[in-house]
Amino acid sequence: MGLLKLTCLSFPGVNAWATEKSFNWGNTHVTMIERRSFLKTSVPFVLGLPALLRAQTLIERGRFSDEQLPLAREQLLKMVNAERADAGLSQLKLDDFAGEVANRHARDMATGGFLNHFGRDGLKPYYRYGLAGGTDAVQENCSSAEDIGSVSPLRVLNDLHDMHQSMIDEVPPRDGHRKTILFPYHTHVGFGIALQGRSLRLDELYLARYLQLDPFDTKAKPKSTVILTGKHLTSNHFLFGVDVCFEPLPASLSVDWLRQNPRSISLPDAFVHLRPKVPAGTTYADGGTGDFDWKPAGKFRVRVSLSKSEPGIYTIIFWIRKSPKDKGFVGAQVCIESRES
Repeated sequence: MGLLKLTCLSFPGVNAWATEKSFNWGNTHVTMIERRSFLKTSVPFVLGLPALLRAQTLIERGRFSDEQLPLAREQLLKMVNAERADAGLSQLKLDDFAGEVANRHARDMATGGFLNHFGRDGLKPYYRYGLAGGTDAVQENCSSAEDIGSVSPLRVLNDLHDMHQSMIDEVPPRDGHRKTILFPYHTHVGFGIALQGRSLRLDELYLARYLQLDPFDTKAKPKSTVILTGKHLTSNHFLFGVDVCFEPLPASLSVDWLRQNPRSISLPDAFVHLRPKVPAGTTYADGGTGDFDWKPAGKFRVRVSLSKSEPGIYTIIFWIRKSPKDKGFVGAQVCIESRES
């Protein structure tokens, strides 16, 4: 029967900054699964489908295509929510936009024959999502399966099941993917899937959506100012800080480099921290009065200075929490590309 080789990478995202104070977020894990054992475990996955869907997917001929993407995503979502339910966590909703972003990266990896959080365009996960217009905090798991035994829809669906299962089955200390799946503050998820020859890629984007940002332009000139406005999506959280990070524009990466360097992803150590303005007549302990406007109703207005003269990408991170005693977590993030027209 042979072996199915699975390789996984995890990007815990900026929320790892809040929970672990660590900037080294790469995690690579390789699993070798005996094909005969895998096929035994795959049967319940297929039998768990509704009767109508089973009739559509029990196909041992043909090739997996985009027509099966909705079904594959729904089944992966069921797996994720079952895992989160077992851990006493909230259920996630499927996000089509995140799925589109993840699909583009999955195709990039599949056609290039690599597995990496970086793409050939040099973009990191939060760049891909943010520059495409996403405003949620994002974490990424990605996985590859090589030399799969069949490209029929049924067998690819079962391989995807096994790729995800290998991540949730991780044990400490090498359990970065499992931690991402079970991060308590996630609200949505998108799945990207791509098949090239007998190489399969799965890209999972997990989102934390707690703020609604008003429309803004993701491109601006250096030394300009951007105004970001919006409101809370829940009444029991409040915005308590905004961090502004800058990184130079990324360069394109070769396939050889991407294959040889499954690098960790990090935000820069240096950033500008913005605080909410305090009521008139009061100050922070250091004498400051704050930087951005907010209202008890949950609306906010943040003035962001793109202070660098060189071109680059600014990542703006919004921190929220329920009470002043809470550590807080990232409830939204945006990316703005700064360069001359």
